[in-house]
Amino acid sequence: MLRKIATFSLALCCCAYAHAEDLGVIGPTYEITERDLIEVIKEKFARMEKTGELARMEEEYKRRVIEGIERPRPVPGIRPTEVARTFYIDPTYTLERNVVDEHGRIIYPAGTKINPFDYDRMSKVLLFFDGRDEKQVAFAKRFMTESTMPVKPILVAGEPLKLMREWKQAVFYDQGGALSRRFSITQSPAIVSQEGKMIRVDEIRP
Repeated sequence: MLRKIATFSLALCCCAYAHAEDLGVIGPTYEITERDLIEVIKEKFARMEKTGELARMEEEYKRRVIEGIERPRPVPGIRPTEVARTFYIDPTYTLERNVVDEHGRIIYPAGTKINPFDYDRMSKVLLFFDGRDEKQVAFAKRFMTESTMPVKPILVAGEPLKLMREWKQAVFYDQGGALSRRFSITQSPAIVSQEGKMIRVDEIRP
């Protein structure tokens, strides 16, 4: 039986082969080739260098980098102080989980309230101001001179490097507004200091 099936299958194959036709070539044929991507990029850069486009792009990139350093984006949501106000922030936080030592023994259980001012103090007063506003700049300079504590000047807008060159001291920038949000500052100039175990924030009209 197996022999009959094999013979029949062979006959079918031979029959199909006998009736196969050469259909010829339909349309032109081409050899499949693919250019090296690195070579394509090199050629593009060579053209850009020859036309001066590459040099223009480099100069534009340098200009944007320098512009970003010299004039960072202003912190959004902060305006010149219209109504002076003072408010307090409680830095106390609550442990969400147990704090244990290397032996697994609980040092501070979850739910413990901790105030950083129980262990340390603010070593500097933080002064936030807009470097584009002449009144605020004058106030900042005067405040730093008269303060009995070291002052850390922090811009929310303006040119920090320009002020550093003029004042010959470090001037910081609240990049992205992280500090302003942390202290809920919406007006400038603003002074952040410690009062007892609380953080005091004064938004002032210069």
